[in-house]
Amino acid sequence: MKLNRANVQRKYLSNLQARSQRGIALLVILLIVAIVSVLATEMMARLQLNIARTVNIKDNNQAYWYAVGAEQFAEKSLNQLMTLSPDSMNLGQPWAQVFEYPIDGGGIQAELVDLQSCFNLNTLSLPQPQEPQDPNKAANGTAQAFYKLMLLSIDDVDSFTADTVRDSLIDWLDADGDITGYGAEDAEYESLRFPYVAANALMTNKSELRLINGIEMSDLRNLLPHVCVIPDLAFNIMEININTVTEENAHVLGAILNITVDAAKRIIASRPLDGFANTNDFFSEPEIMAKQLTDDQKKWFVLKTNYFMLLTKTRYNNATFKMTSIFKLDGDSGSVSVISREFGGIN
Repeated sequence: MKLNRANVQRKYLSNLQARSQRGIALLVILLIVAIVSVLATEMMARLQLNIARTVNIKDNNQAYWYAVGAEQFAEKSLNQLMTLSPDSMNLGQPWAQVFEYPIDGGGIQAELVDLQSCFNLNTLSLPQPQEPQDPNKAANGTAQAFYKLMLLSIDDVDSFTADTVRDSLIDWLDADGDITGYGAEDAEYESLRFPYVAANALMTNKSELRLINGIEMSDLRNLLPHVCVIPDLAFNIMEININTVTEENAHVLGAILNITVDAAKRIIASRPLDGFANTNDFFSEPEIMAKQLTDDQKKWFVLKTNYFMLLTKTRYNNATFKMTSIFKLDGDSGSVSVISREFGGIN
């Protein structure tokens, strides 16, 4: 009887131990399955991420090459323009039309802008006349014209602010450290919370204007549409193509001629569809004749353009791409070349 009881106890303990071992084995198996499941899920997520990344890279590359194709098409169009109309460029010609081309999964939009229909900020690096400005005549210097442009473009701007921005821009562009009038040099910028120094060189992008002493962000929104930058050391002169200035950009013409924006718009509205045939027709406008332009001032107004900017936007599937290209037209060699190219940003 005792023997049987001992056997039963041993058997019970053996069974209990076996069940414990099976339970541990099951827990180990479940743990392995959980680890494998986590690893598989992570691998799948990484695989999907890599696939999405590859697709995005492919789409972005395709959108980039579409933009390059638009740039080459614009270069070809400008070559044709130089051949067919080397001495007169106006808004009635094909280059002035916005180019839109649909493609499978996206599209291309490109627009050529005449960089000589806006105010080139780099012209303030030129020597300025010292004689006082006659309020009844046209601006006798690019700095004075820029001053007028601020007064015409920015609402409620006071003369002190306009003087400060004008002189500070001159100091930003010149190579010396001397302060011009109400301007600013390194000492002014180094005292700011986030200090920097004046460029003392020509601008490469009009967005640099936000760094100039005295300028406010609210002023920039009104001023930037009328200004531009030609980033070419060989061309920092004032030349405005009278046949490509639009009514939206009439402020530029008004500032240079020292007339109201409405008067400038009237001149633009009276312009023939294919532009003025020559500059004498432009100077014969009553508002301009009254300003008695000097020979040097008359050189500011031309009929042809040497610099164009191409604004390109492309889309392919879920990818978008923006590119800004600046073309230089060399009349002597008859060539068109890209002198600047920017990716992204606002255009």
